[in-house]
Parts: sequence; structure tokens; C-alpha cells
Amino acid sequence: MTKTLLLASTALLFTAGAAFAADASNADKPQVAEAPVPTGPTNQAPLADASQRGVLVFTPDFFAAQRPNTALDMVNRVPGFSIDNGSGARGFEGAVGNVLINNNRPASKNDSGSNVLGRTLANQVERIELIRGGAPGIDMQGYSVVVNVILKTTDSRQSILTWNAMLFEGGHDIYGGSYQFTQNKGDRSWGVTLSDGMGSSDSNGVGRSIRRNAAGDVIRDERFENDGWGGGQSIRGNYTGPVFGGKLEGTARYGLNDYQNWTELSSPTSLRRSDYAEDGDSGELGLTWTRTLNPRWTLETRLIHEFSSFDSVSGSNETLNGTAAPEQQFKSDGDSSESILRALVRHERSPALTIEAGAEIAYNMLDVNQAFTIGGVGVPLPSASVKVEETRGEAFSKATWRINPKLTLEGGVRLEASTISQSGDADQEKSFFFAKPRLLATWTPMANNQLRFRFERELGQLDFGDFAASAELSDGTVFGGNVDLEPEQRWISELSYERRFWGEGVVSIGYRHDRIIDVIDRLPLPGGLSATGNIGDGTLDQLSLNVVVPLDKVGISGARFTFQNDWNKTSVTDPTTGEDRRISGVRPSQANVGFQQDITSWKTQWGINWLPRLGQATYDPDQTFAWRGADYLEAFVEYKPSPTLSLRAQLNLWDDFTQQRTVYATRNPRTVAFVEERSIDPRTFVSLRVRKTF
Repeated sequence: MTKTLLLASTALLFTAGAAFAADASNADKPQVAEAPVPTGPTNQAPLADASQRGVLVFTPDFFAAQRPNTALDMVNRVPGFSIDNGSGARGFEGAVGNVLINNNRPASKNDSGSNVLGRTLANQVERIELIRGGAPGIDMQGYSVVVNVILKTTDSRQSILTWNAMLFEGGHDIYGGSYQFTQNKGDRSWGVTLSDGMGSSDSNGVGRSIRRNAAGDVIRDERFENDGWGGGQSIRGNYTGPVFGGKLEGTARYGLNDYQNWTELSSPTSLRRSDYAEDGDSGELGLTWTRTLNPRWTLETRLIHEFSSFDSVSGSNETLNGTAAPEQQFKSDGDSSESILRALVRHERSPALTIEAGAEIAYNMLDVNQAFTIGGVGVPLPSASVKVEETRGEAFSKATWRINPKLTLEGGVRLEASTISQSGDADQEKSFFFAKPRLLATWTPMANNQLRFRFERELGQLDFGDFAASAELSDGTVFGGNVDLEPEQRWISELSYERRFWGEGVVSIGYRHDRIIDVIDRLPLPGGLSATGNIGDGTLDQLSLNVVVPLDKVGISGARFTFQNDWNKTSVTDPTTGEDRRISGVRPSQANVGFQQDITSWKTQWGINWLPRLGQATYDPDQTFAWRGADYLEAFVEYKPSPTLSLRAQLNLWDDFTQQRTVYATRNPRTVAFVEERSIDPRTFVSLRVRKTF
């Protein structure tokens, strides 16, 4: 508690000190708007704003060789930037990604930055700002780098028609598409999007499953096959325009969705099959209203409401030597919702200093009913039917201070209080209070060189589904609900260095250390069950490397080499064995090596990405599950015969994929019952996309 109060006080003192310094140094100075500096032709580097070395500005001519159709095409080509659409966690702060449009994030959490950019034509973009480390008037929300897309004010009508297909070798082909219409008239715009979405997995395929007992003897040798697919239909409407002296941005969506998959293992003497099917609906409403109160003060308010319902059933059947085992079935249905009201006041005391203060209140709910049967007979589960509700309030204050063109500081603190209550199979209520300080420092000692440091306390958002029971019948696993979950806390220290060269060249290296309190992972429950819960404290150490090398200087025109990887080392004490192990679900490494080239004379782009090795593990009390893969290849070619037409084909090829499940006969001492290894040849598939704008 002492450490928390000290950091919170430091952040507040930083805010107050910055305000005092600005008053002292700018009391008699007029306020001057700072214009962005345009870039040169495509083969030149973007230029930094003369007064903000952490901001790089890209104008449309920088992307001319790529012939972009939409703003999304342009942002995807910003050197050293990758779109993050946010975690989707409850609340607004930090859950909505690193893309801004006209200085603001999208009105709704589910209307992601990628979605908005994808329905915005490239000819509407005035410039793109890459903001590294913070800038006055920009809400970074904990991201070290964000992109801000500034649009033109024009009168226009536009439509985007898209057709998609995923064609699988020996699997279930799926198709989809969308139609988007937008009309702009001065400072007003409105639009509608009709979408038929699709979903699948790149690990579906055919293989072999071998089960060995503790002595290494083969006890099962089976053919393996699985498949899964889904989709959804939705309608979305958007509006932007002046309302009550301010600017209103609104979006509303309603959609239906479904998904199904199956797994089958067979041999001359056995057959095991599991099936899963789910359907549901969801909707949302997002409203953002901003108003300039005077040249230095701005008010921003947000209202977000989301809802969804689902109905799912999974079943498992097994026949061995002509004898059928009792059928297992798990059914689940439920409803969830989230409502957020957020308001802040932003004060631009000077071109170098912006101060924000505000508050957010939210209500979250999940009401779920579940039942597990074996041979038609019900099996009791902890928290099979439960309603979880959370009421949360947060007050925050932050400041961004550009001390000089080389140094920018961002600091602040968020104070959060919440109450989580449960009813149904478990009646319980818990209250929490957390102070969440943040400090971000950005130093640009010389052009094209930047050093960033972040220190922050993050609070993980609980998954309400973990409060209720669940099942993975394909592996014969049933999880009980956990009514005692508490949020995971992280003290994060992060240092990164970035060097830009040769126009589009970037080398970025970073190190991050997390001290994790109340790690959320799998823990044992009485009666042979397990659940998701807090298992103690742990750590994460991460080394990140991102490299983009333009190859024009070595004679390959329009080409670039890319490399990106995060090396993760995690540590936590296993609650079943008491031994140190990795945290479930964190990939130790997943390098991505790529080559892309723009062939302007052919109006074509092509490229290939190679993932040499990937995988992760999950540690349950009664089993350890790990998957690993190698030599994942993704190749694409895109042809743009005109500024309004794009034809794209992509090939995904992955021939080395294995799953290993070690099941234990006893927990303590832990003894092995059997080891099951599946070697799968995932189905090669081709993705096709035709996009026409008019």
C-alpha cells in the first residue's frame, strides 16, 4: 500500500508541477497552433514535426507506389507500426486500440480502428501522424506508439463492395462479403455497413494420434481429423456531425452469429467423436460527444452499451471394441452486457502541455446456466448457474508535457473502485480499490533516434466466464466455476530504443519486466475438478525486436525485409506440484520473417511471411497440454488494376503441427497415466478477396 500511495502521489505532483511550470513560462506568451510538416516524395523519409520530434507525418504521396484503396491500406504500410485493435476488456481505458481518427478513438469498442479505416477511402486521408511516446492533446492510453489519421472535409459519396472466400484442401469452404456506403457533406457524414462474416481455424486438418501409457507402450493408435467454421450477419450504422454546439460521433450495430466444429479419432477397434455448436446475437451502441468550451478547454463524453446472448451445446461419444460408452453432453446458455459512461475535460495550457481529468462508471453482467450429463444423468458442477455483476467507478488525471523538442513526459494516475457480486449457485460480494499510476518518458536526442521508458501499474480485467463452469469434451476435461477470482495486477517496467534509417527503415528493440501479483491460471478443486483462479505471484521478462529494411539500396526496387519477435520468459509456482513453471498461454517465441515488394509497373504487390517456430502450453492440475509448430508460410499477391479495384490471393501452408497431452493418474505425487501425441497436417487453404470502391 505504501508503494502504491507513493507512486500515485508522484504522478499527481508531476501533473501539478507541469501545470505550474507552464503557467510560469507561458503567462505572457500567445498560444500558437502548430502546423504539421508534409513529407516529400515516396522515396524520402517522413519528416518530424519541427516542435515534436516524437511525431512523424505521412502525406498521401508517401503511399503512392502502393496504390492504396482504403485508409487501412495506408496505415498497414506505416513503417514500424502494427495495428492493435485493443484487448476488448471491460471498460474503455486501454481496451480500444492504438488507432485514432481525427484525434479520437472510435465511438464503440467493437467498431475497431481497423473497421473504421477499412471503410474509409484513401482519397479522404489528408495525412497520417505516427505519434511515438506521446504528444499534447493525444490520449495514448498506455500505448507507446499510436497512429492518428486526419481526414479531409469533403462532399462525397462512396461505396465499398467486398467479396471474400477461404478455400480449404479437403475441408469446409466458407464465403462472405460486405457492402459499405458512406456520404460526407461538409462536417457531417453517415454510413451503413452490411456484412456477412466468416471464421475458421488454420489448424484444422488430418493426422495421427498415438497414446502411450506410463511405460511407453502404445495403447491407442488412431486416425485424427477435425474441422470448424462459422459466420455471422450484421448491420451497422454510423453518423458524425454537429450537435448542441459540439461534435457527435455515433455507431450502432446488431448481428447474428454461429460457429461449429467437430473432432474425430478412429481405429479398427475404436471411434471417438466430439461436436460443438453455438449460435447467438449481439449488439452495441456507441456515442461520443465533444465540445470546445473555449480555445483551451475541451469536453469529451462517451456512452457505450453492448449486449450479447449465446446458446451452445457440446457432446462426446466413444465406442471401444464395439461397446459404446455413455454419451457426455455439456449445455450452456446465457446473456451478457456492458454499459459505460465516461467524461473528461482536456485543458491545453500551452502548445507544450495538456492536462486531462475525468471519470468513468460502468456496469457489467453475465447470467449463465449450464448443465453436464453423462448417459443422460446430471453431474453436479460448482457454479453451474450463476449471475455475475460488476459496478465499477474510476477517476483519473493525466498530463502530457513536452519539456523541449527532445523530451516529452506523460504521467497520471487512475483510482478504481469496484464491487463484484454473484448470485445463483453462489451468493457472494467482493469490493476492490486500486491506484494505477503511469509514467511515460520519450527522449529524442537526435533525428531518427528515440528512447522510450514506461512504468505503470496495470489491472487485469476478470473474465466473467471463469466464474461459471465450462467444458472441453474433446479432451474429456470439465472445469468448475470459481467464485473467488480477483483481478491480476502487474507492475510494468519497459525500455525501448528506436532507430529509423533509409526512409522506411526501422530498428526497434525493447525490454519489459512485469512483476505479476495474483497470476490467473489453472488451479485444483476438490472432487477431481479444476478451475481458473489466482495461483500466486509471478514474473514476465520480454525482449522485443522489430526490423524493417528497405532493399532499394541493395538493388531490389520497392522491396523490404521485415523481422519481428517477442521472446518471453515467465515464471510462477504451480499450485498442484509446488514447482516453478511457465505461465499458461504465453508463447516463449514466435518470430515472423517477411519479404514484400511493390512492383509499380505491374500495379502489383506481393510478399511472403515465414514463422519458423511457434507454440505454447497450458498447465492444468490433471494434465499438461502443449502444441508446437514450425515452418508456417503465408504468401500473398495483390493486383490493383485501377485505384478503385483490388484483387488479392493468399496461400497459407503449414505442414508441421503437433499436440501433446500428458494426463496424470494422481495429483500429488504426480504420476503419469498416459501421453497422447497428435501429429496433424493442417489443411492448406487459399484466401481470396475482391474489393471494389465506387
